[in-house]
Amino acid sequence: MAKQMSREAMLKRVARFRELRPSTQAFVDTRLPEHQRKIFNVIGRGVTEDPGLAPAIPDARDFNLTYVGADPGKGAALHAHPTVEVFVALTGRWAVYWGDEGEQEVVLEPFDTISIPPGVMRGFRNAGPEHGYLMAILGGTDSGKVAWAKSVLARAKETGLGLDARGNLVELAR
Repeated sequence: MAKQMSREAMLKRVARFRELRPSTQAFVDTRLPEHQRKIFNVIGRGVTEDPGLAPAIPDARDFNLTYVGADPGKGAALHAHPTVEVFVALTGRWAVYWGDEGEQEVVLEPFDTISIPPGVMRGFRNAGPEHGYLMAILGGTDSGKVAWAKSVLARAKETGLGLDARGNLVELAR
C-alpha cells in the first residue's frame, strides 16, 4: 500500500513564491556589484553560505532547489560544486559561463536547461534587459560547499566578507 499523507502534512511541503524570503547576502560574492542577486532557498539549504537563510521546505532528499532573481548583468561569480548543478531559465535570458576563467558561455532562454558536471568552475548572469529568475538544482541531500575562484575570494575580502572554516559567511575586520 502507498504511503498516505494528510492535507495538513502535504501543505507543509508547499512553497509559495509570494511567501519566500530571499537573502541578498547568501554567498561571499554578493557584495560585489556585478554579483548582487536574491537567493530563495526553496527545497533544502543547497550550498548557501548564509546560515540564517532557511529553506521553505527543509526536507531535501537527493537534491536542493533554489531560485535566483537578478537585474540585468548581475549573477554569480565563478565557483564549483562537488555535485551536479542544473540551471533552468525561468524568465529572461541567462548566460551560463564555465572554465577556469569563464572563457566558455551559452545563453539560456526561458525553460532552457543546462547540467554542469561536478568540479567545473561556472557562473551565470542575467543576459536580458529586465529582472529575471533562474532556477538552480543541486544534486545530493548534502550538496557540500562552494569552491570559489581565488580571485572572487580576494575581491570579497576587500568588501569585508569572508568564509569561516565551515564555509559560512563572516564579517572580516577591515
